[in-house]
Amino acid sequence: MIPETHYARHDGLHIAYQVFGEGPPDILFLDQWFGHLEAQWDVAPLAELRERLASFGRLIMYDKRGSGLSDPLAPNQLPTVEEWMDDIPIVLDAVGAEKAVVVANIGGGIMAMTYAAAHPERVASLVLVDCFARFSATDDYAFGAPIEDIPRTLESIDTLMGRGLMLTLFAPSEATDDRLVRAWARYERQAASPGMTAATVHLIYESDVREVLPAIRVPTLVIHRAEATGFRVEHGRYLAAHIPGAVYVELPGVDNLIWAGDQDAVVDEIQQFVTGTRPAPTPRRALATVLFTDIVDSTRIAAERGDVAWRRLLAEHDAIAHRQVERAGGRVVKTTGDGLLATFDGPARAVRCAAAIRDDLAELGLRIRAGLHTGEIELQPDDIAGLAVHIGARIMALAGAGEILASSTVKDLVVGSGIEFDDRGARELKGVPGEWRLFAVRI
Repeated sequence: MIPETHYARHDGLHIAYQVFGEGPPDILFLDQWFGHLEAQWDVAPLAELRERLASFGRLIMYDKRGSGLSDPLAPNQLPTVEEWMDDIPIVLDAVGAEKAVVVANIGGGIMAMTYAAAHPERVASLVLVDCFARFSATDDYAFGAPIEDIPRTLESIDTLMGRGLMLTLFAPSEATDDRLVRAWARYERQAASPGMTAATVHLIYESDVREVLPAIRVPTLVIHRAEATGFRVEHGRYLAAHIPGAVYVELPGVDNLIWAGDQDAVVDEIQQFVTGTRPAPTPRRALATVLFTDIVDSTRIAAERGDVAWRRLLAEHDAIAHRQVERAGGRVVKTTGDGLLATFDGPARAVRCAAAIRDDLAELGLRIRAGLHTGEIELQPDDIAGLAVHIGARIMALAGAGEILASSTVKDLVVGSGIEFDDRGARELKGVPGEWRLFAVRI
């Protein structure tokens, strides 16, 4: 469920905000320098991060003035850091939060640190993830970005913003995932224009909050990735050394965006700092319904259509399949060239999703076969494994064109759902001991 967007008013401007989860504590998330409250839920790792933070507090998010769903501003009307900071109490008051844990990432840290120093009565604690006191280099801050790089950076923003620029700069480990790059690029375009982004980055280049750091008197956690190439680890070490009593955690990784790379490691540290307890380790095994699909006669169709048309058809196939899996509450594990592997926590949802994919693809002139099985799977970072996965693949291989075959396990678990089956008899599955009774879905 995407939280409802509300608006707070400040000096005639509308500031868009959302609240997600339940507190205490209240957690105010200041994510970088732009955002879009509703588009953020369309980028899977962004949504996962917000769900994780909301699992141990009431998460408060808002679009800074000039970006996302808040009132737009012309680049020459860009507010100062202090003016941007004035929006924080407006949002906190609107949601009834007297005090909040402030979590900031990269450029959002400048505002977060300034606010924490000026208004400690409203900041329960401060968490800075890959943040910096200033970005550009000086004689006494040698690890900042060279001043001569600024014009080139601003020029790249003008031409590349909205095309996944932030991933290239600050999440290189994610920049090879084409689907994620496309989703993030849409998010960039919805969050801020190139002109507004360039103006904001120019402001950040000129900002320097080093003198503020000794005045921060709230509990502070500083997290930085050790191999980060955008904002180097020296930035985090500097913050920890100059904020009184700060706790410093250095994690492996090359990314600066809070959600990129090993997200669990970052959020685990935040949860430990905020609540005093670490989350239980993610189970490596789980019960799930596995769905395999495959396009029938794909080689023949590719030869008939030609490479360009076939690639376009595959892209439509992938979009339809992913959309139906998401609607059914499932997770696409991977695409398999001309099919996909997905998991679901409920077998009835998996059956109906398979039928929806089959019917939608039929309108494109594509026939698929599908196989379903429910069993225990082994969870891996980017894949799943286990006998249940093997069984699901073997069942799919036995299905005919347009047919959805399911194991007896699936059939027995959907009793009362209204889904009907035709008995296809007992079959042997290659590499799997014994005989397996299979059923064709009639839906």
